[in-house]
Amino acid sequence: MIRTGLTTLAAAMAFGGWALAQQQPAAPVPPDLSRVEIKTTDLGDGVYMLEGQGGNITVATAKDGIIMVDGEFAPLHDKIKAAIATISNLPIKYLINTHFHGDHTGGNAPFAKDGVIVVSEINVKTRLAAGTTNGLTGVKTPPAAADALPAKTYTGAYKIRMNGRVADLKHIANAHTDGDTYVWFKTANVLATGDTFTNGRYPNIDFANGGNIAGMIAATNIYVKLTNARSRIVPGHGPIADKAALLTYRTMLITARDRMAKLVKDGKSEDDVLAAKPFADLDTTWAPTDLASKNFIRVVYHSLADKPETKPLLKRILHRS
Repeated sequence: MIRTGLTTLAAAMAFGGWALAQQQPAAPVPPDLSRVEIKTTDLGDGVYMLEGQGGNITVATAKDGIIMVDGEFAPLHDKIKAAIATISNLPIKYLINTHFHGDHTGGNAPFAKDGVIVVSEINVKTRLAAGTTNGLTGVKTPPAAADALPAKTYTGAYKIRMNGRVADLKHIANAHTDGDTYVWFKTANVLATGDTFTNGRYPNIDFANGGNIAGMIAATNIYVKLTNARSRIVPGHGPIADKAALLTYRTMLITARDRMAKLVKDGKSEDDVLAAKPFADLDTTWAPTDLASKNFIRVVYHSLADKPETKPLLKRILHRS
C-alpha cells in the first residue's frame, strides 16, 4: 500500500497536477509528508474544506455518513481521516474523484481498503487504468493498481443520496482533462470544482489527456449560473473562493483564449508565442514564477493549436472580435 501511494505521489508531482508542479521543470523531490498538517475550514451546514498537500478536499456530512471530494496523496490517508474524525465520527461512505491526477486520486486505494466507495466519471478510471503522458514534459505515469481504480463510474450526471445530504455530480467535457466532475451541495450552497477552477493562480490544462481551454471556460459559465453571492466555492487549488473570485478567473481565461486564438490564426509557433509573452499583464496576478507563466502559455497554445476540432471555435472567436 505504501509503495502504491509513493508511486502515485511521484507520478502526480511529475505531472504537474498540484500547486508546486508548475514551478518545476521536471519531477521535483517529494516533500516530507510527515510534516504536512491538515487545515480544516467550516463552510457551514456540515460541509468543510480540508487543505493538506495536493488538491483541496471537500467533506460533507450526512446523518448516516460522510461524502468526500478528492483524497490527496496515499501517505496522508491517516492524517486526513484524523482531521475528518474531529468533524464527525460517522463513517466515510463515498470518495469522489474530480479528475484522474494523482494529487486528487492518490488516496483512492487506502480509502477503498477502509470500505469507502470511490466514484468518478468513466474517463478517470480509463486514464488511471491505462497510464498517461504529460504533454509538457513527456513524463509517463504508469497504470494505477487495481485497488486504486474507482469502483463506481458514471457518464453525464450522477447523484449520491444520503440521509440529509445530496451530492450532484456532473461531467464537464474536455476542460482540465476529459474526465472532470464538479460536485454541487445545493442545500449547503457549496460547489467543489476540482482543477477546472484554481483560485489565484493559472490552471493547468492537460491538453494531452483531453483538456481544452474552451471546456475550462464552459465550466466557469456553468458555475456562474449555479452560484450566488453567498456560495462557497472549493477550488482544486488555492483558498476558498466566492463568486467574485470565480468571475475574475473566468475573465482571465477568456482574455487568454482570445489573445492566443489570434496568434494561432497568424500561424505562430510555440516558440513564437513564448517569445511574445501574450499574458505578461496577467502574470502579475496569476503566475508566481516565470515557469508558471511559460507553462500556461504552452497549455493554452496547444489547447487551441493541436486539435482539428478547435478550428470552428477559433473561427467563432475571431469573427466575434
